Parts: sequence; C-alpha cells; structure tokens
Amino acid sequence: GVQAQVQGGGSVQPGGSLTLSCETTGWTAGTYCMGWFRQVPGKKREGVAAIETNGKTNYANFVKGRFTLSQDLAKKALYLQMDSLEPADTAMYYCAAQDRWMDPSLLVLRYPYWGQGTQVAVSS
Repeated sequence: GVQAQVQGGGSVQPGGSLTLSCETTGWTAGTYCMGWFRQVPGKKREGVAAIETNGKTNYANFVKGRFTLSQDLAKKALYLQMDSLEPADTAMYYCAAQDRWMDPSLLVLRYPYWGQGTQVAVSS
C-alpha cells in the first residue's frame, strides 16, 4: 500500500503562512487522488482540499482563497500552501491517498491510506 510522510506544520500568528508537504511511496497505480484533512480534539476529521492526477481540485469553503494545493506528479507528492491563517485553522493536519482515479473528494471514507498528522497552531 501507499505510505505517506507529512512534513511542515508549526505555530504561527493569525495572518501568517505555513506550507505542508506529503511525500508518498508504495504506489502501484499511475492515477490517484490525494487530499488534506484536519481534525481538532472532540470533532470529526474534515476535508480541507483534494486533487486528482489531472489537476482537478476541490477545496472546502472555509479555505477557498486562502489555501492552495499543488502536486509533483513525478514524485506523487502533495503540498498545501496555507496563507491568511486564522485561529480556527488550528488542528492536526493529515495527508490521505487513494491509489485509483476519482473526483477529488473531501470525504474521509474515500481514502484508504493516511500519513501521520502534523500540528498547525494559529494564535497570537
């Protein structure tokens, strides 16, 4: 199966920026869908943004215009540029992968492979 390694995260002040990266290995398929999810204690994990092999993206409404997905197809790596961060963005962020093509989904159940989480904290 696919293994995902997440890097990035940290603490920033409101209005600041962070970049998350997700490096993956173990692929057997050439097409895929990958996404970022986040979770705070006591709440369900929620989708942030997803992208499929052809570059079609899907962003949650609460990050549109602030977060930007990008991918390196050769490396099957995923990146999330987070700008204009708000305290409400504080959460553990996870990278997820599906080793077949699908429309970029923000549903947790659509992804069988998950990286470890990285903490993002936004506070003044």
